[in-house]
Amino acid sequence: MKQFRSDNQEAGKIEEIKFDGKGLVPAIVQEARTGSVLMLAYMDREAVRLTLETGKTWFWSRSRKSYWQKGETSGHVQVLKEAYYDCDADALLLKVEQQGVACHTGKYSCFFNLLTGEASQKGGFNQEQPAGFISQLAMVIRERKALMPHESYVARLLSKGNQAIARKVGEEALETVLAHTSESRERLVEESADLLFHLMLSVESRDIPFEEVLKELQKRHEE
Repeated sequence: MKQFRSDNQEAGKIEEIKFDGKGLVPAIVQEARTGSVLMLAYMDREAVRLTLETGKTWFWSRSRKSYWQKGETSGHVQVLKEAYYDCDADALLLKVEQQGVACHTGKYSCFFNLLTGEASQKGGFNQEQPAGFISQLAMVIRERKALMPHESYVARLLSKGNQAIARKVGEEALETVLAHTSESRERLVEESADLLFHLMLSVESRDIPFEEVLKELQKRHEE
């Protein structure tokens, strides 16, 4: 996987890309901070140039026959961090920091329809992979934060501000302590889940992907 340079050699790198007969190349967009695959779109030479020049993703719409900047109307822009082309130079990988959600449906990622595998009936989450569920739950929190649907508990708590979120984390921490010292195993599991959820909400409310917390834990484990 070759990387674009962020200097005057970019133009030369673009010349190495093999655009198809219609002048297009597929571009996979990935969240740089979490590794989540967000979407697939198409770019021509000018869209690539605009993306590199502005630092925000631009694409060519095959249906509208026009250029579009991701998030130009919704505010859900993608800030480019790195751009690569593959070994055959006929596909791109754009690593971005996603502001808001990537999908026009309001989902964080466009890839939410299950083709194969096991998923629960609620939310499409794979219940057999709890660690993966953490990232999926973090995505849901980001969706709620971006769209703020009035029926959402996450949106209601976010609307109350940082102090309310911090108080809620404190309340859940106290309830977890009480469950640990004097209540049943089941209650400890339930209160721990409440604490973890609200801790995730607290971190995400500060625009910090919860995966960064997991990476910090991993780093400490490896030291």
